Amino acid sequence: MSDQAAQDLYAAKGFGNKFEYGTNPAVVVIDFSCGFTDPACALGADLTAEVLATKRLLDVARDRGLLVVYTTNGFVESGKDGALWLKKVPKLGDLELGGKWLDIDPRLEARPDEPVLLKKGASGFFGTNLASVLVAQRIDTVVLCGATTSGCIRATAIDLLQYGWPGLVPRECVGDRAQAPHEANLFDINAKYADVVSVDEAIAYLATVPSKLAGAAA
Repeated sequence: MSDQAAQDLYAAKGFGNKFEYGTNPAVVVIDFSCGFTDPACALGADLTAEVLATKRLLDVARDRGLLVVYTTNGFVESGKDGALWLKKVPKLGDLELGGKWLDIDPRLEARPDEPVLLKKGASGFFGTNLASVLVAQRIDTVVLCGATTSGCIRATAIDLLQYGWPGLVPRECVGDRAQAPHEANLFDINAKYADVVSVDEAIAYLATVPSKLAGAAA
């Protein structure tokens, strides 16, 4: 089945409706840590384009005073806190607590007031307080960036839907180790869980929401 035929089939069956977005969005950046964005790490890939596109989007979010949250994966040396995931993917053990691979990619210029949540599973919500952070800040929409599209982005997009947050996934701001799983999962995320949009569309949306900066005009 061709890509267009698949799109037509899903559309005919009612998949892929668009969400309405709120006025208090957050940007959640999943696992754009050095372990995933540096090819020198066994888990990594060259995600330069995706990181730089995300930086563009973050600049707009910061100019509006919007919440930015990161996640990073990390495990103790024994790997016992990784449970079955490290048995399935042993190289995750390279993401040892205290090591350089857990650092958020410096090209994103993460700020001290932007939380970095440690996770040990695929979804940004699993075993973290991400939901509490979003609820406390009264977030009504989430722009989701990071890696990998077929793994932690997909898992987080599903949980966003299940927790009740409309999600946007800018296609230029997510990446994977191979193109086929990246494209297949973007297709499926857009059909079922979140809106896959261009980074320009996501930036245009963020630019329209009221600024959270003290003294700024709405």
